[in-house]
Amino acid sequence: MFPFAKMTDGVIVIRPYEFGEEKELYTAVKESLPELTPWMSWATEKYTLNVARDFIIITRSEWSRGALYSFAITDAITGEFLGGCGLSHFHPIYKFCNLGYWVRTPKRGRGIAVRAAKLAARFAFERAGTIRAEIVIAEGNEASKRVAEKAGAHYEGILRNRITVREQILDAYMFSLLPTTFGLVAHL
Repeated sequence: MFPFAKMTDGVIVIRPYEFGEEKELYTAVKESLPELTPWMSWATEKYTLNVARDFIIITRSEWSRGALYSFAITDAITGEFLGGCGLSHFHPIYKFCNLGYWVRTPKRGRGIAVRAAKLAARFAFERAGTIRAEIVIAEGNEASKRVAEKAGAHYEGILRNRITVREQILDAYMFSLLPTTFGLVAHL
Protein backbone atom coordinates (compact mmCIF):
# COMPACT_ATOMS: atom_id res chain seq x y z
CA MET A 1 0.00 0.00 0.00
CA PHE A 2 2.78 2.44 0.91
CA PRO A 3 6.44 2.16 1.89
CA PHE A 4 7.57 0.73 5.18
CA ALA A 5 7.64 3.52 7.73
CA LYS A 6 8.66 4.13 11.29
CA MET A 7 7.41 6.53 13.94
CA THR A 8 9.08 7.82 17.08
CA ASP A 9 8.33 9.97 20.08
CA GLY A 10 12.02 10.32 20.91
CA VAL A 11 11.90 7.58 23.56
CA ILE A 12 10.74 4.61 21.48
CA VAL A 13 10.50 3.80 17.80
CA ILE A 14 7.85 1.63 16.18
CA ARG A 15 8.90 0.19 12.84
CA PRO A 16 8.26 -2.84 10.68
CA TYR A 17 9.96 -6.00 11.84
CA GLU A 18 13.21 -6.54 9.96
CA PHE A 19 14.47 -9.72 8.35
CA GLY A 20 17.16 -11.18 10.56
CA GLU A 21 15.77 -10.03 13.92
CA GLU A 22 13.83 -13.21 14.61
CA LYS A 23 16.24 -14.12 17.41
CA GLU A 24 15.47 -10.89 19.30
CA LEU A 25 11.73 -11.46 18.81
CA TYR A 26 11.97 -15.12 19.85
CA THR A 27 14.01 -14.28 22.98
CA ALA A 28 11.58 -11.53 24.04
CA VAL A 29 8.55 -13.78 23.58
CA LYS A 30 10.11 -16.73 25.41
CA GLU A 31 11.13 -14.64 28.41
CA SER A 32 7.64 -13.11 28.52
CA LEU A 33 5.51 -16.26 28.18
CA PRO A 34 4.20 -16.22 31.78
CA GLU A 35 2.68 -12.76 31.18
CA LEU A 36 1.62 -13.30 27.54
CA THR A 37 0.21 -16.84 27.60
CA PRO A 38 -3.06 -16.06 29.45
CA TRP A 39 -3.98 -13.37 26.91
CA MET A 40 -2.35 -14.15 23.55
CA SER A 41 -3.22 -17.29 21.58
CA TRP A 42 0.13 -17.26 19.79
CA ALA A 43 2.15 -17.15 23.03
CA THR A 44 2.77 -20.80 23.87
CA GLU A 45 5.68 -23.09 24.70
CA LYS A 46 5.54 -24.09 21.02
CA TYR A 47 6.79 -20.63 19.98
CA THR A 48 10.06 -21.27 18.13
CA LEU A 49 12.71 -19.36 16.25
CA ASN A 50 11.08 -20.56 13.02
CA VAL A 51 7.69 -19.22 14.16
CA ALA A 52 9.32 -15.84 14.83
CA ARG A 53 10.98 -15.89 11.39
CA ASP A 54 7.72 -16.81 9.66
CA PHE A 55 5.89 -14.07 11.56
CA ILE A 56 8.34 -11.46 10.25
CA ILE A 57 7.98 -12.74 6.68
CA ILE A 58 4.18 -12.73 6.88
CA THR A 59 3.89 -9.32 8.51
CA ARG A 60 6.15 -7.68 5.92
CA SER A 61 4.10 -9.24 3.14
CA GLU A 62 0.82 -8.14 4.72
CA TRP A 63 2.19 -4.61 5.19
CA SER A 64 2.81 -4.44 1.45
CA ARG A 65 -0.87 -5.34 0.88
CA GLY A 66 -2.11 -2.81 3.45
CA ALA A 67 -3.79 -5.60 5.42
CA LEU A 68 -1.69 -5.59 8.59
CA TYR A 69 0.83 -3.19 10.09
CA SER A 70 2.93 -5.03 12.63
CA PHE A 71 5.64 -3.05 14.41
CA ALA A 72 8.67 -3.89 16.48
CA ILE A 73 8.98 -1.53 19.44
CA THR A 74 12.59 -0.47 19.98
CA ASP A 75 14.47 1.95 22.19
CA ALA A 76 15.02 5.20 20.26
CA ILE A 77 18.60 5.56 21.52
CA THR A 78 19.98 2.02 21.79
CA GLY A 79 17.76 0.19 19.28
CA GLU A 80 17.05 -2.52 21.88
CA PHE A 81 14.01 -4.68 21.05
CA LEU A 82 11.27 -3.89 23.60
CA GLY A 83 8.14 -5.63 22.27
CA GLY A 84 5.57 -5.39 19.52
CA CYS A 85 2.40 -3.62 18.52
CA GLY A 86 0.18 -3.75 15.51
CA LEU A 87 -2.85 -2.69 13.56
CA SER A 88 -5.04 -5.44 12.15
CA HIS A 89 -8.57 -6.34 11.07
CA PHE A 90 -9.09 -3.26 8.94
CA HIS A 91 -12.73 -2.76 8.05
CA PRO A 92 -12.92 -1.45 4.47
CA ILE A 93 -16.35 0.16 4.81
CA TYR A 94 -16.40 1.55 8.35
CA LYS A 95 -12.70 2.50 8.45
CA PHE A 96 -11.70 1.06 11.81
CA CYS A 97 -9.02 -1.38 12.88
CA ASN A 98 -7.81 -3.30 15.91
CA LEU A 99 -4.78 -2.10 17.88
CA GLY A 100 -2.73 -4.49 20.00
CA TYR A 101 0.51 -4.31 21.97
CA TRP A 102 2.86 -6.25 24.21
CA VAL A 103 6.14 -5.41 25.96
CA ARG A 104 8.80 -7.89 26.98
CA THR A 105 8.60 -8.67 30.69
CA PRO A 106 11.84 -7.02 31.91
CA LYS A 107 10.76 -3.71 30.29
CA ARG A 108 7.16 -3.60 31.56
CA GLY A 109 5.96 -0.79 33.81
CA ARG A 110 7.93 1.95 32.02
CA GLY A 111 5.19 3.38 29.81
CA ILE A 112 6.50 1.69 26.66
CA ALA A 113 3.17 0.12 25.68
CA VAL A 114 1.35 3.44 26.20
CA ARG A 115 3.84 5.20 23.92
CA ALA A 116 3.60 2.43 21.32
CA ALA A 117 -0.21 2.44 21.37
CA LYS A 118 -0.28 6.19 20.78
CA LEU A 119 2.21 5.99 17.91
CA ALA A 120 0.39 3.07 16.29
CA ALA A 121 -2.95 4.88 16.56
CA ARG A 122 -1.47 7.99 14.94
CA PHE A 123 -0.15 5.77 12.15
CA ALA A 124 -3.66 4.33 11.70
CA PHE A 125 -5.20 7.80 11.42
CA GLU A 126 -2.48 9.61 9.49
CA ARG A 127 -1.33 6.89 7.13
CA ALA A 128 -3.76 3.98 7.03
CA GLY A 129 -6.99 5.90 6.49
CA THR A 130 -8.88 4.84 9.60
CA ILE A 131 -11.19 6.89 11.79
CA ARG A 132 -11.17 4.56 14.81
CA ALA A 133 -8.71 2.17 16.45
CA GLU A 134 -10.28 -0.42 18.74
CA ILE A 135 -8.41 -1.96 21.65
CA VAL A 136 -10.15 -5.19 22.67
CA ILE A 137 -8.79 -6.59 25.94
CA ALA A 138 -9.76 -9.83 27.64
CA GLU A 139 -11.56 -9.20 30.92
CA GLY A 140 -8.99 -9.73 33.65
CA ASN A 141 -6.02 -8.42 31.67
CA GLU A 142 -5.55 -5.46 33.97
CA ALA A 143 -2.10 -4.52 32.62
CA SER A 144 -3.42 -4.03 29.09
CA LYS A 145 -6.48 -2.23 30.42
CA ARG A 146 -4.23 0.27 32.25
CA VAL A 147 -2.27 0.85 29.04
CA ALA A 148 -5.47 1.69 27.13
CA GLU A 149 -6.58 4.05 29.89
CA LYS A 150 -3.19 5.80 30.06
CA ALA A 151 -3.13 6.14 26.26
CA GLY A 152 -6.37 8.15 26.50
CA ALA A 153 -8.61 5.48 24.99
CA HIS A 154 -12.35 5.77 25.54
CA TYR A 155 -13.88 2.91 27.56
CA GLU A 156 -17.01 1.64 25.81
CA GLY A 157 -18.06 -1.37 27.85
CA ILE A 158 -17.85 -5.14 28.12
CA LEU A 159 -18.35 -7.28 25.02
CA ARG A 160 -19.61 -10.77 25.81
CA ASN A 161 -17.83 -13.78 24.26
CA ARG A 162 -15.59 -11.42 22.26
CA ILE A 163 -12.17 -13.10 22.54
CA THR A 164 -10.95 -16.66 22.36
CA VAL A 165 -7.57 -17.63 23.78
CA ARG A 166 -6.93 -21.22 22.80
CA GLU A 167 -9.82 -23.17 24.41
CA GLN A 168 -11.20 -20.26 26.45
CA ILE A 169 -14.07 -17.97 25.46
CA LEU A 170 -13.60 -14.62 27.18
CA ASP A 171 -15.54 -11.40 27.63
CA ALA A 172 -13.59 -8.29 26.68
CA TYR A 173 -13.25 -4.63 27.52
CA MET A 174 -13.76 -2.40 24.49
CA PHE A 175 -11.71 0.77 24.24
CA SER A 176 -11.28 3.08 21.28
CA LEU A 177 -8.87 5.75 20.18
CA LEU A 178 -10.12 8.41 17.77
CA PRO A 179 -8.30 11.03 15.70
CA THR A 180 -9.64 13.70 18.08
CA THR A 181 -7.67 12.03 20.91
CA PHE A 182 -4.58 13.40 19.14
CA GLY A 183 -6.00 16.69 17.93
CA LEU A 184 -6.58 15.27 14.46
CA VAL A 185 -9.69 15.47 12.29
CA ALA A 186 -11.27 12.27 10.96
CA HIS A 187 -11.40 12.08 7.16
CA LEU A 188 -13.01 9.57 4.82
